[in-house]
Amino acid sequence: MNIPQIDLSHFGIEYIVVIMAGIILYLLYSVFTKDSDYTRNIRSVASVVEELNRELFYLKKKLGHTQSNIKENSQRMTDEVIYQEIERTVYDMLAPLSQSLQQLQENINALEAEIDTRVSHLESGVKQISLPSSLHGNDDEKIISLFKQSVSLDTIAKELHLSKPEVEFVLKINKLQ
Repeated sequence: MNIPQIDLSHFGIEYIVVIMAGIILYLLYSVFTKDSDYTRNIRSVASVVEELNRELFYLKKKLGHTQSNIKENSQRMTDEVIYQEIERTVYDMLAPLSQSLQQLQENINALEAEIDTRVSHLESGVKQISLPSSLHGNDDEKIISLFKQSVSLDTIAKELHLSKPEVEFVLKINKLQ
């Protein structure tokens, strides 16, 4: 393999200087474009850092303001003020509960009045009911006497002109059946 040889004899120094100048211009151009890219990147980073510093400044300012408010409020709030605030909060929480209990008490009172009315009505109704004739002392004694003589319930009812359930009732009351 033969490497071609360049004959530089017919090239003059002018051509070499022109080629070197072109290379230098290309290098300057590439350095300039890279520099402008780096400058753009540095400016964007600088703007982000500046924005972060600004936000940090505002946050520090807010923190200082909040701390001063906390100190101011803690110095202003005495035990009495804190007690009053707690009392007000508890009252606000208990007010609806108290109203509900009051309504419940009113409902209970209304129900008690209704129950009393019904009981008195029932008592008056019970007083109006006549007692069966068999509940008189004479009939009771006759029923018991006949039952002890082993007379059947049907016969006792017929003789005393009573119903069979009335006879059974008298015997149950006297615990004989």
